Amino acid sequence: MKIALASGFLASPTAPWSAQGVYSHWGVNLTVVALTIVAVAVCVILHYEVLSALSRRLGRLERAAGGHMRRRVLYGIFGVLSVHVVEIWVFGVAFFLLQRLGPLYGQVHGIAPDSLVDHVYFSAVTFTTVGFGDVIPSGPVRFLAGTEALCGFVLITWSASFTYLEMHRFWRRD
Repeated sequence: MKIALASGFLASPTAPWSAQGVYSHWGVNLTVVALTIVAVAVCVILHYEVLSALSRRLGRLERAAGGHMRRRVLYGIFGVLSVHVVEIWVFGVAFFLLQRLGPLYGQVHGIAPDSLVDHVYFSAVTFTTVGFGDVIPSGPVRFLAGTEALCGFVLITWSASFTYLEMHRFWRRD
């Protein structure tokens, strides 16, 4: 008997990542949850530290003689974009590691399981909640994907708020 998944892929009930196969392996599920918690913690702490450092640096640029608005804006935007790229790589490596552990951890259909760059691509699409649909997770790895989308949404929103507040501070004084 085959089960049609929403993604269009067909799964047999005995497939290692089907509902009857993998979700009974609590060790696998706990590993995915633990790796997800680690990835989220790393990203949130990294984001906080980078935004704190950016805020201090932007304040110094503001006080520096001849500190031009353009330099402050560019420094802030490139800093925020850089931290998001690193966060995407953190999740991409997490996806890659789960794929290397074996099929019980789920599969990411549409990419080569041994391609780190493809996993980072999937991570970028998930983090930004773009969701092109060309790469589809199945099995326990979906928990990581869903959590990354939520984390990415929160961190991007945090960055937007930070950027708005910093720019408002500069524009108010200029």
